[in-house]
Amino acid sequence: MKRALSRTAASVIAGLTLLTGASLTSPSYATTSYAKTTAPGCRQDSPQPPGTTAPHTLTSGGLARTYQLHLPKGYSGDRQWPVVLAFHGRGNTGSGTEEFSKLSTLPAIVAYPEGVVGTGDGQRQAWQGAPYAAPGVDDVAFTGDLLDSLQAQLCVDERRVYATGKSNGAGFTALLACRMADRIAAIAPVAGAFYPGTGENCRPSRPVPVIDFHGTGDATIPYGGDPDRGLPALHDWLTARAALNGCRTRTPDRATAPDITESRWTGCKDGAEVRHVAVTDGGHTWPGADSYSGGGKTTQSIEAHEVLWNFLRRHHLR
Repeated sequence: MKRALSRTAASVIAGLTLLTGASLTSPSYATTSYAKTTAPGCRQDSPQPPGTTAPHTLTSGGLARTYQLHLPKGYSGDRQWPVVLAFHGRGNTGSGTEEFSKLSTLPAIVAYPEGVVGTGDGQRQAWQGAPYAAPGVDDVAFTGDLLDSLQAQLCVDERRVYATGKSNGAGFTALLACRMADRIAAIAPVAGAFYPGTGENCRPSRPVPVIDFHGTGDATIPYGGDPDRGLPALHDWLTARAALNGCRTRTPDRATAPDITESRWTGCKDGAEVRHVAVTDGGHTWPGADSYSGGGKTTQSIEAHEVLWNFLRRHHLR
């Protein structure tokens, strides 16, 4: 946080305060409280020391599926912890996503699942819903099995499970919002590839809050869409998602930093607000990343992991 503040002007901080609804000079997640519980997973010995990341494997759909699991430094089994599921982009890995996203700095259990090699060139891992996903692989079922496993061995707050990801992984979070709204409290896609397979016949059991990030200069998943690949323009996708959530009002767009513009859809059913963070000239990248996260410009005006957390943490299943 200190590093981020040192490179951000006071005017930008003021803008981010508006964007996140919390002061960045005093991180809102520093005082997050977690309820005590007697759930079975809270009585188990931790599978790894707090503050570490380690690989794990489970069987789902007859396949051995792997994921990286990070426990926060303060993890203990005497209180419930939120969970963030972070889905890598096509051809990336859970470890790579952990490195550039900084999600493991959050006060949450973070799981970085690994996709299955899909179709097309390069033997690249991918997620369900994309045209290049591995045929017959049910990643939605795998996500459910992963949550079951986490809840069995860790002190998890089942009401506060969130999904984020980048590119193909971000698009997959939209599919989860359609099919697992009873388990996913809110989603935060970054540079999302919202192929038709991520939202066709979407009938969620409840409206799912969304905060979305995308660069207007993204050459991989164009901001204005790509009809030849079935990719919608970002604001068309967001408008449809806001309608799905029963949002009544779109507030005027607001610049919160020289290269950051926020859009909001409010008055939504059950408070399921939709927000969009547009990065002017931003590439296919994770905002605030210090290492490579994709091609094009990476803004340093915001830290995506902080902004998305200040949004996600306010939402939970009822």
